[in-house]
Amino acid sequence: MKITKMNLYTVPPRWLFLEMETDAGITGWGEPVIEGRASVVKTAVEDFAGYLIGKDPMQIEDHWQVMYRSGFYRGGPEVMSAIAGIDQALWDIKGKYYNAPIYELLGGRCRDKLKVYSWIGGDRPSDIVAGAKAVMDVGCTAIKMNGTDEMHYIDSFKKVQAVSERVASLRDAYGYDLDIGVDFHGRVHKSMAKVLARELDQYNLMFIEEPVLPQNNEALREIANHTSTPIATGERMFSRWEFKNLMIDGYVDIIQPDLSHAGGISECKKISAMAEAFDVAVAPHCPLGPIALAACVQLDACTPNVFIQEQSLGIHYNKEGQDLLDYLADKTVFEFEDGFIKIPTGPGLGIEVNKEKVIEAAKVGHNWKNPIWRNFDGTVAEW
Repeated sequence: MKITKMNLYTVPPRWLFLEMETDAGITGWGEPVIEGRASVVKTAVEDFAGYLIGKDPMQIEDHWQVMYRSGFYRGGPEVMSAIAGIDQALWDIKGKYYNAPIYELLGGRCRDKLKVYSWIGGDRPSDIVAGAKAVMDVGCTAIKMNGTDEMHYIDSFKKVQAVSERVASLRDAYGYDLDIGVDFHGRVHKSMAKVLARELDQYNLMFIEEPVLPQNNEALREIANHTSTPIATGERMFSRWEFKNLMIDGYVDIIQPDLSHAGGISECKKISAMAEAFDVAVAPHCPLGPIALAACVQLDACTPNVFIQEQSLGIHYNKEGQDLLDYLADKTVFEFEDGFIKIPTGPGLGIEVNKEKVIEAAKVGHNWKNPIWRNFDGTVAEW
């Protein structure tokens, strides 16, 4: 079996899909994308296609090693995202060839169902009580929200208090029937992250996420001294080598590798196994499309230290007709029941992509970019 063609589709709201064709008639799908850099990742995939076309898709590990190690300069979000989507498509082909889910090829299922969480509140958190009710009404029991909008190196405690009041409103409304994650989104600098983490400790959160940017992970040591809440990070880390030092330092409780950014299923399986050796939980990052989520679910099914999965159904980036399920033939595959989804049993990624919808949406495409924010004094702020 040989790879014959690699088709790329830029589809709304902000995704890039890869379709990998073979001479055996088996097609694999992947989702190689960096939010806001889809066109750059597309070019990187096209560059790798020169090597891959004509090769045997079954040799996944060897292809991964060539793509990563054959370049003198390695890594980075765009290159690792290109490798990630290609890796997903290769695994999809292999699973379909053996008529088995990918998790069966990675050691087999180790769980019966998978807990998921939903996003509420948008980029600038608002209407969170109503947002939580909406996702609870469709069977989700865990949510994540952005903690704050832009925050300066040293900022007013009013902003901290506003975050605290929002979280308190959720606890008042739903008690501990709702698990809550608060995402600092790397918007908060070390000085204010300590204050915010300490203030939120009273609400017994599921986790706080990215309290500082990954470039400042050394600050987690100090932040951990101000909270008992589990600390999560990792969505902007792209290989096992980046995660290695994070876990050696020992101040993270949950890692969040993204299977469309951190080298795909192959690399994230290795990252997760390394985390298990450090007694660290895994909650894969996935505010993306259905192919990325399907890849996550395959990994989750065979990875014991995964405890929850992010998914983007109804997230604020998605519009009507451009949501997670709109690109799938079977829209029931990711249905919630008491906060869980079932482990899929279909071959490969376990989904059937609606190719007609993808082709039609690709005619529209997108040029999604994240907003540029500024602090009260005009300096550029983290989004």
